[in-house]
Amino acid sequence: MTHLARASSGKTETRVKMAAGAEHGLKKIVWQKIRDTIIADCRKSEVWKIMILDSFTTQLLSLCCKMSDLMAEGITIVEDLFKSREPVLEMKAVYFMSPTAKCVDAFINDFKLKPKYKAAYVYFTDYCPDDLFSKMKVFCAKHIKVCKEINMSFLPLEAQVFTCGNPETFRSIYSPQSSDRGQTLETLADQLVTLCATLDEYPGVRYKKDSTLDYAKILAELVDNKLARHYELDDNGKKKEKTQAQLIIVDRAFDPVSPILHELTYQAMAYDLIPIKNDAYKFKAKDGSEKEALLNESDELWVKLRHLHIAEVTEQIPKLVKEISANKKPTDGKISIGGLKQLMKQMPVFRKQVAEKTVHLTLAEDCMNKFQSSVEKLCKAEQDLAVGSDVEGQKVKDPMRTLLPVLLNPHSTHDKIRAVLLYIFGLNGTTEENLTKLIQHVKIEGESEYITNWKELGVPIISSSSFFSSRKPSRRDRSQEERYNLSRWVPVIKDLMEDAIENKLDTRDWPYQSECPSAWNGSRAVSARQKHKPSSQDDHRTGSRLIVFILGGVCHSEMRCAYEVTQANKSCEVIIGSSHILTPTSLLEDIRDLSKKPMDTFTIGRGSQSSHIFLTGPSTVTPTVTSGGVKRLSLRLGSGGALLINRRETERPVAFCAVTLFGGDGGSLSLTPPQHRRPAGGGQLAWAARSSGHGDRPETLAVSQPVRRVNRDRPRFCRSSFSSAQI
Repeated sequence: MTHLARASSGKTETRVKMAAGAEHGLKKIVWQKIRDTIIADCRKSEVWKIMILDSFTTQLLSLCCKMSDLMAEGITIVEDLFKSREPVLEMKAVYFMSPTAKCVDAFINDFKLKPKYKAAYVYFTDYCPDDLFSKMKVFCAKHIKVCKEINMSFLPLEAQVFTCGNPETFRSIYSPQSSDRGQTLETLADQLVTLCATLDEYPGVRYKKDSTLDYAKILAELVDNKLARHYELDDNGKKKEKTQAQLIIVDRAFDPVSPILHELTYQAMAYDLIPIKNDAYKFKAKDGSEKEALLNESDELWVKLRHLHIAEVTEQIPKLVKEISANKKPTDGKISIGGLKQLMKQMPVFRKQVAEKTVHLTLAEDCMNKFQSSVEKLCKAEQDLAVGSDVEGQKVKDPMRTLLPVLLNPHSTHDKIRAVLLYIFGLNGTTEENLTKLIQHVKIEGESEYITNWKELGVPIISSSSFFSSRKPSRRDRSQEERYNLSRWVPVIKDLMEDAIENKLDTRDWPYQSECPSAWNGSRAVSARQKHKPSSQDDHRTGSRLIVFILGGVCHSEMRCAYEVTQANKSCEVIIGSSHILTPTSLLEDIRDLSKKPMDTFTIGRGSQSSHIFLTGPSTVTPTVTSGGVKRLSLRLGSGGALLINRRETERPVAFCAVTLFGGDGGSLSLTPPQHRRPAGGGQLAWAARSSGHGDRPETLAVSQPVRRVNRDRPRFCRSSFSSAQI
């Protein structure tokens, strides 16, 4: 029996040298560490292996490598940990998963009764709790050949951008009704420690001091303590010294303007105005067919264009198309066999380049159409409100005169909300009377939380004596920088990055949780929203690192700043991250939902046959009764109540339970088990549920009238809202 012991690769990894060009960046570093740990162990055995992943590690691997990369390293199949899998007794399995009870239980089930694989190589993204570790030893010790914690529980989204992959963090941190704030901060701290371990950095930690909230301070303390424990002793028994890096933690209230403003740089504009889901852009080709393109760093043109102003993008793309067309033409119609062979080799590259240009021509055109139809009229007012001065540099004396044209024009409600928020942010809060009038003007009396809930972040909405002392951060003078008239605002995070590199941060506002060796120098950064040559990642980074973490989401314009400052300061690489990526729409919805009560939950069935029902708003649950041998559970939802039904892919259909829900005025919604399902159509809604042993049969939600379906990107979730009107 193989001895099962806890092993960690985080402290013994040699620092990954940051390569140039396409090799540079977080994704490369992460992939290299995976190769040096997981793949290196696989190479010791010549046989092909199966890799089994959970949802987080699936996303992690898909961000930094392709299936062909895994095939080259001896991984022949990639499977989902939670799906039913056929045993392959002649093959060894590599389990790469999060250290959660759900993952460990799924792993144990693969070996507890009858082993599915010849042996298991287990790798956790982070520290595995002792109880779970002991549980694995009890049931699976003889099957486990390797068990390691590789310290990698973050997602390398871009070369200089990472996330923790958890949008729910926003509610957990900022909701006044949050019950898991402490645990959420602990988890974020653990994830930040794994980032530092992957980069082989032991940074000094600083945070933004806030007079109203102390979440950034708490997180800074947690991270610093966990880093100290992580680096307490290395394999040689020596304590690791601080490296030339700084980690600065700020909360979302640090800059409420940037994620609300209409941005006109390509990436930020596209994600704001175009319905892009999971980085997938859907569009129609010239022949009318539906196409889909991924906007990620495998698209070289996207990397070149994403931080440029839309005006430059529309100039650049046609030029690049002409270049490719010119490169494809033979010189004089005569070509040798060798030349033909070379041309054939280049054809796939040409096709890929042409496809990329087509995608970006269409995307840029879509962005410009949105801009010309509505956004252009908003941008001047938004910029004046955000900056506090007009194009000529004259101070805006009466912000209400700037705001009124936006409110009087037929803009969307969301756009009006964004303008109102910029008005309030610029004044550092307004009066209750004025706020009431603004809410009425935008016609959101029933959803005023879009505006009022910003107070939960510590952003002044109502002017009061308690906020008079909160001064706005002084901004760097950028009056000499050439800018587009509709892109004058610079995210506050850029000032922070530049001030940190130049040692200009005031310790009264930015206290040290722990200091690091002074290694900050460099010239003043310049904006990439000016006319300039497209930035590249060809510079060889050998200096210090600045890591900025925003508690509560990072927007695309702030992501851009990390690249701009890095390009302008060759001695320091800036990496920015957060719990998740924000868009203006997603942020507004998150803000609105902060005051909503947590959803009531209950379960129908037991074990693998359970379905989970989530309720919001006033509701009552009628005790379970038995009628004709069929168990029934009735729920009564008050006005404004809502239902969410969740079926995991690993669960079997509920074949013995029927659920009936009654709306506020008698409308009803019934969950009918498979044997009672009716033909689809009319007032019925079906959602797919892959079910082991039952094929792919969908279950049906039968309703009195059609129900609006949401969360389209997650087809196993359905939500139905009940109001005073019948469904």
